[in-house]
Amino acid sequence: MRVQAGVVGNIDTNRTEMSALVGQSQNATGALQATQAGNQLLALQSQQLSDLVALMSANGRSEALIEAERATAAEQGRIQRERFLTPGSGYQPGNARMFGNGNN
Repeated sequence: MRVQAGVVGNIDTNRTEMSALVGQSQNATGALQATQAGNQLLALQSQQLSDLVALMSANGRSEALIEAERATAAEQGRIQRERFLTPGSGYQPGNARMFGNGNN
């Protein structure tokens, strides 16, 4: 959840930074300025890709944990069902005496 929140929090910042860098690139007066603006755009895109990879990794871990919980619950259910259906010394009918011998 923290990774997702961080990525979402970066969206507005990245959008503003991208607009500024595109403006600098379009207004560059020389080859050096244009190259520097292009490099800054590439660096921002690299950061965005890193955020995306982190988000996908976090989602993958989350899905793996959910699947592990499902598998554990299914195994527990299987064991309980097996115990319930296994013949053995479960319920044994018999006479029960309550409240003394009944002669009161």
